[in-house]
Amino acid sequence: MIKVLNIISDTNIGGAGRVLLNYLQYADQKTFDTAVAVPVGSLLAQPLRELGATVYEVEGMVDRSYHKDDVKTLMKLIREADPDIVHTHGALSGRIAARRCGKTVIFTRHSAFPVSAKLRYPPGRWVNKLLNEHYSDHIIAVSPAAAENLTDAGVSPKCITTMMNGVAPVQRRSAEECAAAKAEWGIGKDDFVFGILARIETYKGHLDIVNAAEMLAKEGRNFKLLIAGIGNYEEELRREVTSRKLDDHVRFLGFQKDVAKFLSILDVQLNASYGTETSSLSILEGFSMNVPAIVSDYGGNPWLVDDGENGLMFPTRNAQALHACIARVMDEPETLKRMSLRAGEIFEERFTGQIFAKNIENVYRETLKGAKHGTK
Repeated sequence: MIKVLNIISDTNIGGAGRVLLNYLQYADQKTFDTAVAVPVGSLLAQPLRELGATVYEVEGMVDRSYHKDDVKTLMKLIREADPDIVHTHGALSGRIAARRCGKTVIFTRHSAFPVSAKLRYPPGRWVNKLLNEHYSDHIIAVSPAAAENLTDAGVSPKCITTMMNGVAPVQRRSAEECAAAKAEWGIGKDDFVFGILARIETYKGHLDIVNAAEMLAKEGRNFKLLIAGIGNYEEELRREVTSRKLDDHVRFLGFQKDVAKFLSILDVQLNASYGTETSSLSILEGFSMNVPAIVSDYGGNPWLVDDGENGLMFPTRNAQALHACIARVMDEPETLKRMSLRAGEIFEERFTGQIFAKNIENVYRETLKGAKHGTK
């Protein structure tokens, strides 16, 4: 049995936490004994336990990557738990603690964002390379965009394995439940429905989507835009919707715990990110239900959507091009039908939870064989 201790500092269930929960649903529990260290009170603790993981709730470590006190706390835990592998999800304190305990260390990079000049050029580039390569035996990047972030900042490609996220399929709701949801959210029988499930932050591109919706409304089209999520940009975005006289077309749904309800009534899902995006879990969940996607060509999106197959791609920050993509699928029902079928097929070929779990466990095995620093 290979013992793996994951360390994640999230108090809420964010992208990294959802990736870990997805892995546990398909983990080889006969070979891998999975434990997870989270902050005291983290919302991740209970669902992790329900999936069979041993959970350690740790004082400190709250939504932060590094603190010297966290290193001491985690060193004590690592010595007591004695894992074969410490797998960290952004938590630098965990990597430092694991290295000081002589453990094999794997680090997953879940994000992708523009690399600053300080990290692209010496001496910052050298420091970043040393930090990442010394405090990990191997790095997992959840998309080529995340891997490119690392290499642009000096990390050797030899240290990185790129793998796309995988998810459990989402069960489509019944026709009766879909009808009830549409009634609840004021969606007419002739409305084309598109939506975004993401935190409402400027870099997620919600304003570009609203701009595209304004163009569709001026053309007299029947549609509803569903915006699921919360965030710092919500109030300003609401004002933008009102100023464009789009209140009849746009629905703000708030945080949606019931992802299946939201996805089941979409004709197409949107992702307009331009600041950070690697491997959108909601896009993959939509694919599992045969919901195609229209996405910006930023970050990891081009590795999720094959343009014209399981969706369409538009140039980042180009609301006119986004409008054209939405108008196309509204005007070409046969194209939409074909892309819907391909979305499900491509999901089964590339993005299932089983594929993802197998890829993770292959990295565990290979890293243990050739770890530079660890004891195994």
